[in-house]
Order: sequence, then structure tokens, then C-alpha cells
Amino acid sequence: MASILIIDDNETVREGMAAVAAKLGHKTYVASGGAEGLKLLARRRMDFVITDLKMEGIDGLQVLQAALEKDEDTVVMLVTGFGTVETAVEAMKKGAFDFITKPFGPEVLRAKIQQALEVAQTRRERRRLQGENELLRSESAPGDPFASMIGNSAPMQQVLETVRKVAASDSTVLLTGESGTGKEVVARALHQQSRRRDRPFIRVNCGALAETLLESELFGYEKGAFTGAQRRKLGRFELADGGTLLLDEIGEVGPALQLKLLRVLQEREFERVGGEETIGVDVRLIAATNQDQASLVREGRFREDLYYRLAVVPVRLPPLRERPEDIEPLARHFLEKLRARTQKTISDIQPEALERLRAYRWPGNVRELENVIEQAMVFAEGEVLRACDLPAGLREGAPSETECLHVRPDGALLIQVRGRPLDQILEEIEKHLILDAYHRSGEVKTECARRLGIKTPALYYKLEKYGILTKEDDKENPSEI
Repeated sequence: MASILIIDDNETVREGMAAVAAKLGHKTYVASGGAEGLKLLARRRMDFVITDLKMEGIDGLQVLQAALEKDEDTVVMLVTGFGTVETAVEAMKKGAFDFITKPFGPEVLRAKIQQALEVAQTRRERRRLQGENELLRSESAPGDPFASMIGNSAPMQQVLETVRKVAASDSTVLLTGESGTGKEVVARALHQQSRRRDRPFIRVNCGALAETLLESELFGYEKGAFTGAQRRKLGRFELADGGTLLLDEIGEVGPALQLKLLRVLQEREFERVGGEETIGVDVRLIAATNQDQASLVREGRFREDLYYRLAVVPVRLPPLRERPEDIEPLARHFLEKLRARTQKTISDIQPEALERLRAYRWPGNVRELENVIEQAMVFAEGEVLRACDLPAGLREGAPSETECLHVRPDGALLIQVRGRPLDQILEEIEKHLILDAYHRSGEVKTECARRLGIKTPALYYKLEKYGILTKEDDKENPSEI
């Protein structure tokens, strides 16, 4: 179903065209003039715009120009009762799909709608392919593979040594560690240090999609494989051919898809959804999870044979609390990285601020540290990041140690924390739970809200409250509300 906007100051003509489009199964919007039509265009994306040429105020050519400035893939057709060859030529030069004169019958309009939507689909498909090609080029771009792997601590040095040794091989790697520890960073370093560095690096978040959608995303599908499959789509395995495929949150994959993944690992071949052709691929697979994958195997929730295929080389990424000596170099790295985004010239961090950063437990790990540094930079003044610029939870010092812990006779667990108000403790727990669910959901807001059992608008409020998401981020993703 396409979105079609019809702009005409003649109500009879306007409603007649809308009726024809609606009978074809499309969502129709109508406007009685150019100004009203532009308001509708500003609020939603239109696949096809039909506009009268001669209207008071904003005419059809102005509508054409505004529509293409907003989205150059929009298809626009002008209609008029006063058509001339010169006007038609001018409209076509400015990007109009077609120019027809009144009166015209319903059969003509039906044919034009069908032609226009085919053009719209072709344009968007071309744009999608351009985007995919740019993505593949950017993700395969050369550079220092270890530039973003910051850490002089013994645990991180061990990870770096393992990455250097295994990168040159095609062995499958299983990256484990808490959310935010940098599993994708390590996966990219493995790819960029391998012989596949000039080929694509493709990432799939297995926890962000339902199993049926994930299967189509991984293996692609043939035209007509299911309702809405209007064209063949290549899956991520095909797009990653010759390169590296990262399967993030592998523990979320269901039993049926686990079996298909096992076959790809064993045979290096698969079929698209709805297809019979067997497709061979040469892909280096990296899997990542923040779950205890061995426990999932013991519980029968993950195939043992697939686990051992994935964990040829297991690499555990330590949480940030296990490598506090890396906090300062990481903070300074983010200070440099985020300078352009925050439009700040901060060049140093106050010693007291560093002490607060080192004292914090970092449940969100490196990703949370980056968010904290960015938030502090936004509110900071001057050339030095101070302790007072840090979020409230860090300004007040590190979480206090537990002073008393015991079980009452009725079985209730009592925890008394030194010098911490209850509402502050509860807010901290809530923030940590939301942050964990947000990262486990691949930063997909609707999925995060589902995991937490709250409505999406409520989640947006919490994300803003705790500085995980800004209002500007909200505006960038209005479709998720």
C-alpha cells in the first residue's frame, strides 16, 4: 500500500481522483491547495503526489520543487486544464514524472498511478542499494584496527594478544562479555586485521528481530516468498560473501534458526527463504553474546553442536570494573572523539573528576562511560572537564559499600547502604536496568519498551531523564514513538 497525496482546488476532481486511488488499495491524502499540500508533505513521506498546476498562492510547480527538495525519490505528476507544450517541458525539466491535461478518465489515472509507483519503487531500490554500497565501503575502510581498543590493563592486553593471533585465520570466534564491553569493536579489529579486510564487514543484531524476520535478514528471500515480498532480497550472508559476518546477541536465536546456522557453518551453503537454489558463501563468522552461552547449552536452550562450532576461539571481554586502570585513557579517548560532536574545546579532565570516574562501578561498561563523557561535555564550561560537570550519580561519589546484609526470619532480604537515600538507590537501579535493556535491544526503543514491560513514550521519558537519550535523538526517530 502506497501513500498518495492529491492536491486540487476543484473538490469534485480532487475527491474523484482520491476515490480511484483508494479503490486500488492505497492510502490517500487530499488537499485543496498548495499550502495545505505542503503541510501534509512536511508531516509524512508520500510515494506519489498528484497536483493541479494552476492554484491560488502556491502553484503546482512550487509543490513539485518543495516535494523533491524534501525527498528526491518522491514521484510527482502535474494535471491541468490549461496545458501547453512549454509548461509541460518546464515541469519535466524540474523533475516531474508526468504532465497530463484534464479531463481524463479513471482508466488513465489508474495506469498513471501504477506507472508512478513502479518508478517510486525503482528509485527507492536504487537509493537503498547506494546506501548498502556506501555502508559496505565504509565498514571495510582501512585503518588502525586497534585504534579504538583502548586499554593497558592485563585483561585487555590478553584480549589484544588473542585478537592478533587469531585475526589472520578464518576460525570462528565467540565474543562474550557484558553489554557495553566493546564486542563489536573487537569484531571489527579481527576483520580489519584479516585477509578479508578489503571485503565487507556486516553486523546483524539477532536480538532485535523476530525469528521469521531474522531468517529473511540472514538468508534473504525470493520474490513472492511471502506477502509483501515484491522483489528478491539478498541476505546478510550473501552481502558478507568474502568478508566477515558478526552475529550479535547470538543467544537470542531460536531452535529452528540455530539448525540452519549450523548447516551454514558446516556446509558453507544455504537457500533463500522461498527459494530452491543452493547458494555457496565464503564468510568468516564472529558471534557475540552477553549471556553465559555454556549455561544456555546446559539448560537445553542452545544447541551444543552449534555452540562448539561458534566457540572455536572463545574471547571474553572483561567488564570495565575489572580494569579500572583503563578508565582514564578511555575517558581521554572519548574526550577527543566527542569534541566535534559536542562543539567543545575541552582538552583535559580535572583530577577530582577522574577519581569519581574510577570510583564508579560502570554497569553499562565502556558504552556507559562514553555516554557519561558526552553528557558531561555538553554541560561543561571552559577547557577542563570538572567533577561538577559529571551526571548527578557520579558527582555525589561512587556507590557506597554495603554496610549490612542479612535475611529476616520471614525470608526478606535486608540491605542497608551507608549514607544513600532510598529514592537515589532506586533511581540508580532503574537506570541500570533500563540501560541494560536498551543495549540488549540493540538500541531499538520499541523492543526495549517491550522487554521492560512499559509503553514506548514512558521509555523515551526515562531515557531522557537518565541522559541515555537526548530530545534531539527523539526527533531523529519519530517513527518509533
